[in-house]
Amino acid sequence: MPPEYKAIPLNPPAPMADADMERAGIDYLAKMSTRHTVREFSDQAVPLPVIEACIATAGRAPSGANQQPWHFVAVQSSEMKAQIRKAAEVEEEAFYAGGGGDEWIKALEPLGTGVEKPHLTTAPWLIVIFAQRYGERADGSRYKHYYVPESVGIATGFLISALHHAGLSCLTHTPNPMKFLNSLLGRPKSEKPVMILVVGHPDKAAVYPVASTAKKPIREILTVR
Repeated sequence: MPPEYKAIPLNPPAPMADADMERAGIDYLAKMSTRHTVREFSDQAVPLPVIEACIATAGRAPSGANQQPWHFVAVQSSEMKAQIRKAAEVEEEAFYAGGGGDEWIKALEPLGTGVEKPHLTTAPWLIVIFAQRYGERADGSRYKHYYVPESVGIATGFLISALHHAGLSCLTHTPNPMKFLNSLLGRPKSEKPVMILVVGHPDKAAVYPVASTAKKPIREILTVR
């Protein structure tokens, strides 16, 4: 039987004045506006507790039925990063050779992407995000997870925001297909690799594409009824 519903009093903090709420929102917007995706990383070490704190933040994300259908693998090993890079570049070669389709490849041109992914071995950490398509009980039986893509997407957003708040840069990398990550990282078939987050300090010569600064204005992404 499912556990009985129980509740805990929220005991929220004192409400903020309207002006303070607006200022807090604008300050956070300003902070996140300094976030840029880079491909040039320093090999400067990042302590594990920093990564753990950021992933713990991701774990606070809301999820369908609170099933938290995600798993994060933080890779620091140089050998493992090299294996991931080798496998990823094999997929990238096929993609840029035409597997991705002309329209997709053309859309990527202003962002300066290519087959070679040196950041996968230069950056101190790779965080591989897995979506748990279903749960497994101790006896091996399965149970359904709900709103998995939505839940994992929210958690990934939490993680990217936490990493930026901690002073780190990250790059979202999605080689296609990504099944090689299950075998390399020892994850079960119930999990689908969603993304590799390349994490670390940006190199002093890091750049970001002009095209990435073209964000839709608020009037295009918001409707008020």
